[in-house]
Amino acid sequence: MVHEIGKHNSIFNEFLREIRDEHVQKDRLRFRRNMERLGEIFAYELSKTLDFDTTEVTTPLGSAQMQSLTEQPVLATILRAGLPLHQGLLNYFDKADSAFVSAYRKHLKNEDDFEIHIEYLSSPPLDGKTLILSDPMLATGSSMFLVYKALMGRGKPAHVHVVALIASQEGLAYVKKKLPENTSIWLGAIDDELTAQAYIVPGLGDAGDLCFGAK
Repeated sequence: MVHEIGKHNSIFNEFLREIRDEHVQKDRLRFRRNMERLGEIFAYELSKTLDFDTTEVTTPLGSAQMQSLTEQPVLATILRAGLPLHQGLLNYFDKADSAFVSAYRKHLKNEDDFEIHIEYLSSPPLDGKTLILSDPMLATGSSMFLVYKALMGRGKPAHVHVVALIASQEGLAYVKKKLPENTSIWLGAIDDELTAQAYIVPGLGDAGDLCFGAK
């Protein structure tokens, strides 16, 4: 199932507009904070699909029947661009465990050609868990799939949620084909074009560089 949050008018689209705007992007702190705020909205929307139990809470004046998450998800992201988005998700799922994967493009002799390399992975056990895997941009989809495969070495989740701010049509089609049926995809927007260098157009540029400086 694909959820495109930006299809419906909300404050989400204001933050998404700002992170695309090349003038607003010059304020690196605001760019990171907008990514974080988008992550918070994703967390809120995604939480509606999770399981809750009824628990009794004692107040100073009595008691109330309230809903509480049955189990915390595991939040995973791809270093380094995913960190602000991950922080937004973590702000709401504040008791969740986290997983981190380092993946990068290794360019070949032809600069248009590259391979995805994974160098580092830190993750709790994932068997039976709800896994939320986030990365700002879903371009070709190959990074997301390779990171997913690497995480499967830590166990098989009960459900996977993929979160990305912007996806290309090609990247979305790729992950829908490659990821298992127990996967939900949460996107801010879907763009049509992908360049020869695998950048989304109009996209927003290089999210990692805009967050933390040029590599």
